[in-house]
Amino acid sequence: MRRIGVVGAGQMGRGIAQVAAAAGLDVTLCDATMALAENGRAQIVTALGKLVDKGKMPAGERDAVVSRIQVAEGVGGLATADLAVEAATENVEIKLGLFREMDKALPAGAILASNTSSISITKLASVTSRAERVIGMHFMNPVPVMKLVEIVRGIATSDETHAAVRDLSVRLGKTVITSKDAPGFLVNRILIPLLNEACFALEQGVGTAEDIDTGAKLGLNHPMGPLELADLIGLDTVLAIAEVLHDNFGDPKYRPSTLLRNMVAAGWLGRKTGRGFYTYGK
Repeated sequence: MRRIGVVGAGQMGRGIAQVAAAAGLDVTLCDATMALAENGRAQIVTALGKLVDKGKMPAGERDAVVSRIQVAEGVGGLATADLAVEAATENVEIKLGLFREMDKALPAGAILASNTSSISITKLASVTSRAERVIGMHFMNPVPVMKLVEIVRGIATSDETHAAVRDLSVRLGKTVITSKDAPGFLVNRILIPLLNEACFALEQGVGTAEDIDTGAKLGLNHPMGPLELADLIGLDTVLAIAEVLHDNFGDPKYRPSTLLRNMVAAGWLGRKTGRGFYTYGK
């Protein structure tokens, strides 16, 4: 692969664009408007600039990475891409619409991937004319730091597509695991019930947020506490995945806590809004 497209210039999309460009690929970063796409590229420049300032990256390497990232409005700029990764918000209707558009915009042999953390790859593939070339490519947040890519095979995903995306992920410096197309896949099938149970513990007054997180860090040797991690992921995303698990399995053990629902309703989404289980400055 020589050129990839990234659809969505938010936190995940720009992280994917950054690691792809750093691996020598030409990248087109697109969003609904040119302003959003340009803002995503500008934030990549800022992030790389911090690495230069800390002596972790030569200025020349930063410039080379940035030069490989182009921006575009909509998916029309992906006509020469070998693969496109959709990294939009975790909303099934939005993603289905984007997959219809990408299917029309990209060459017939191109691969369509989704960074979804819970939505069925088979369902996304069903609205395209290339179900065998649709796959999940779930990066962890923050993408430039986290080493894992969770590849998700839809029911029609071909061995060739899986191999190509696995090779690309390794080229990006990632370790790969593969999941079947099941609710939550592997990582979030395990993670979200943990985060949700921490919300229940806080809601029921079993302990403070600080006690819950300190218990996980020192008692379970986790690098972050579950409530800290939920704030980092975004409480709206945590809720969306919890609802997918609950709806698909029909098991009450997956029901989202009332506290989590109320915080999302209040707009307290974690780090990205400045307030979640903790309060964050600029």
